[in-house]
Amino acid sequence: MAKPTYKTVTRTQGNNRALKEGAVTPSTFDFAFEEIPVLVKGFRRMVRDLEFDICEMALTTYICAREHGVKFTALPIFLVRNFHHATSIHNIHADIQSPKDFEGRRVGVQNGYTKTGGVWGRGILQDDYDVDLSAVTWVLSGDEHVSTYEAPDNVVPIEPGKDMGEMLASGELAAAVGMTFDHPDVRSIIPDAFEAAVSAMKTRGLYPINHLVVVRDELLDENPDLAVDIFETFAASKKLYVEQLKAGGIDEPTKIDQIHLRALEVMDDPLPYGIEPSRAVLEQLIAHARTQMIINQDVDVDSLFAAPTRGLIA
Repeated sequence: MAKPTYKTVTRTQGNNRALKEGAVTPSTFDFAFEEIPVLVKGFRRMVRDLEFDICEMALTTYICAREHGVKFTALPIFLVRNFHHATSIHNIHADIQSPKDFEGRRVGVQNGYTKTGGVWGRGILQDDYDVDLSAVTWVLSGDEHVSTYEAPDNVVPIEPGKDMGEMLASGELAAAVGMTFDHPDVRSIIPDAFEAAVSAMKTRGLYPINHLVVVRDELLDENPDLAVDIFETFAASKKLYVEQLKAGGIDEPTKIDQIHLRALEVMDDPLPYGIEPSRAVLEQLIAHARTQMIINQDVDVDSLFAAPTRGLIA
């Protein structure tokens, strides 16, 4: 009997390169990869139309979509982790001396309010700099992947025809969170942001998860072994990447490779898959999603993931 083929979206990166190139393959099915240059467009197509069988997905988008009844379930394959201290930026002429000065201002948010990077960025402002997030007017450059989501009253769309980068450069917007922008008058509000992020990882375990993997519920219901096969395949690919990273086998490390290398200073695996190694970070993200009114109900971490994968670690 021929194995089923599942339409899959995931961006080629170090930890899944072996999988994308076919050096690592699943046991019970075949991947049919679809390349989407702007990955967030794939997120939207999955959330709104369940267009793919297996799909990389932003963490907060997934949690929000689940609350709104989208029929997919995550596997604890945490493909992307990132630092977010550098993505709180401001116009240097806007009389802002510290993140606390964001209060009472109009602050941009790249894309939608539920974007994972924005959630982590605002969480850092709240936790580390005592910023009252409700005292900020958040100005969005795009809409939400989850079309039925309704944002809080202090979240507003950008004016028609406006460009967020131009508004930052001119000072029309004092600051932005969850984005970077190359302009001489715009810089990070957090000094030495990369090292500040490394310090947060080392001292309090803040190593933010951005993306995981989701699967259509219909497929998981049809095949009880599918979730484990997907998890093990992604894990085998990641293992090859981590071995290469430790051996110094990456000639031109990307920014993400560099983050993984710094993570290796405090952990043996910079990309642990499985719930338990990342439980604290997941709980922190859920808490931020509640505080920022992205979800309305408390969520148990384990309930977010397919049951056969809840005890897996790789």
